[in-house]
Amino acid sequence: MTWPIIVLFASFFILLLINVPVAFCMGISTVLAIIAIGDLPAFTAVAHKIATGIDSFALLAIPFFILSGLLMEKGGIARRLIDAANALVGRFRGGLALVNILTCMLFGAISGSATAAVSAIGGFMVPLMNSKGYDREFNTSVTVSASTTGLLIPPSNVMIVYSLATGGMVSIAAIFIAGYIPGILTGIALMLVSSLISIKHNYGKGETFTIKQTIKMLLESVGPLFLIFVAIGGILLGWFTPTEASAVAVLYSFILAVLVYREVKLKELPKLFLQTGVTTSVVFLLIGTSMAMSWVMASENLPQNISQALIGTINNKVLVLLIINALMLVVGCFMDMTPAILIFTPIFLPVVLKFGIHPLHFGIILIMNLCIGLCTPPVGTCLFLGCGIAQTTVSKVIRHILPFYVALIAALLICTYVPALSMWLPEQLKLVK
Repeated sequence: MTWPIIVLFASFFILLLINVPVAFCMGISTVLAIIAIGDLPAFTAVAHKIATGIDSFALLAIPFFILSGLLMEKGGIARRLIDAANALVGRFRGGLALVNILTCMLFGAISGSATAAVSAIGGFMVPLMNSKGYDREFNTSVTVSASTTGLLIPPSNVMIVYSLATGGMVSIAAIFIAGYIPGILTGIALMLVSSLISIKHNYGKGETFTIKQTIKMLLESVGPLFLIFVAIGGILLGWFTPTEASAVAVLYSFILAVLVYREVKLKELPKLFLQTGVTTSVVFLLIGTSMAMSWVMASENLPQNISQALIGTINNKVLVLLIINALMLVVGCFMDMTPAILIFTPIFLPVVLKFGIHPLHFGIILIMNLCIGLCTPPVGTCLFLGCGIAQTTVSKVIRHILPFYVALIAALLICTYVPALSMWLPEQLKLVK
């Protein structure tokens, strides 16, 4: 390993350990690494790479999808999706847990945000489940683990980031479509675990609705769910690009939340715009600094060296995928998804390509690993947010969430070693190069 790479990673992890924000960790460590290289003006080079790193038309989709998700979160969409999910699965044993999971899947398919799902769904479902005799920590575990399905079921900002990290090798449309089956499989795995726990602890059977009530609740969810067909269907039919689809999603969300349901007032819009701007600036700073960091790694041939080392010592695709999964599960415990994708995609992509693994399949594996990281301490964003909403602690929840970790890892391993689950839909739609 070269001296600049040692400086890069040593300074990065030291800064990370003393709680410096990740974007600044990457930016400062990149500056120090360029100084160690010695033949470039460090600050100018990093500033240039940050600017060029976010100079992408495709990235405009991120602020639009963020704003669309906020409008959906505040616009009463969650409650309507909960009613629809209740009509479909609420009658079964542990029905409210199943409703929770299905609603997170549906809401994630609209908002593309795990934290939004925890806030919107957890804020309603956890108190309701508490009142029906479900254990508070079980309820929190269900919400936290299910919220991550929204990052696999499109639209998903992290999928856009992965497409950027591959240098356009994987299109946004292809990675969007590739996430459907793994996302649904993950949801089914969580439902299975929830049902088994509910039977064991005799958690209550949900409500039974008449056909008229069921149809009414399902019809009320048509408006929100139609956004999926507008955004994803429009992309597949060639009506607009993913970036244009994100703008259409904002317009559609605005019509529903402000004009139809009237749960978002016009005076609240500036606050939502500001929140969108703040979130976008954080994401873009992470992207810019990670692109600068990736450039240093590439200039020092780190991806090629790691690829040659792994290929030279391991000649088994199954084992390589297992090692990558193990490493990314650990990374997910300590690092947020966006920087992890941007840092580790250029490192591991050459390795998987050498073993004949499609970059689209690898993208789903990577995202599934990092989704689990959102539910694990010490950094798990969804875990801590869910505990805050449920008014409990991580130490109490951790024992209850272990079976859900097993479900998430089982779904990950199935998708890892059955590539058709990721590849079949994109291939059928001719989105794979």
